[in-house]
Amino acid sequence: MLDEARELRARLGTSVKLIMNDRADLCLAAGFDGLHVGQDDLSAESARSIIGPDRWLGVSTHNPEQLSEADKTAADYLSIGPVFATTSKANPDPVVGLAGVRQARELTRKPLVAIGGITRVNARSVIEAGADSVAVISDLLRDPRKSAEEFLRVLG
Repeated sequence: MLDEARELRARLGTSVKLIMNDRADLCLAAGFDGLHVGQDDLSAESARSIIGPDRWLGVSTHNPEQLSEADKTAADYLSIGPVFATTSKANPDPVVGLAGVRQARELTRKPLVAIGGITRVNARSVIEAGADSVAVISDLLRDPRKSAEEFLRVLG
């Protein structure tokens, strides 16, 4: 996994910000720009102590209580989701919907990333509900180039 992460970093250079999921050690070893941790991973404070003050740190949240707690940490940004039903996880948390995004926006001033079931069709509504950005998996995998171009058009 480290070799693949280093190869990706080398191939993309610094034009793209790379965020490692869950693995602070690989984030450092591969020279990624940040780390994202979930509710069952390292705490935000432990992650920050490993990656240092200069890398981005994000924390996943799935309800108002988790978001409020994460807002008090050293995280640079927070994610909320799943916004819509998702097929990317075997046992996803309950859907928060656009109302959950609106509520999350009221609970934090930190950048808010919405995740879960985001597509080209619904991405604009998620931004309008208060998310600063969206994280996308499935809708990019079908035809990455075309999908990315359409996302940029829809969100631009």
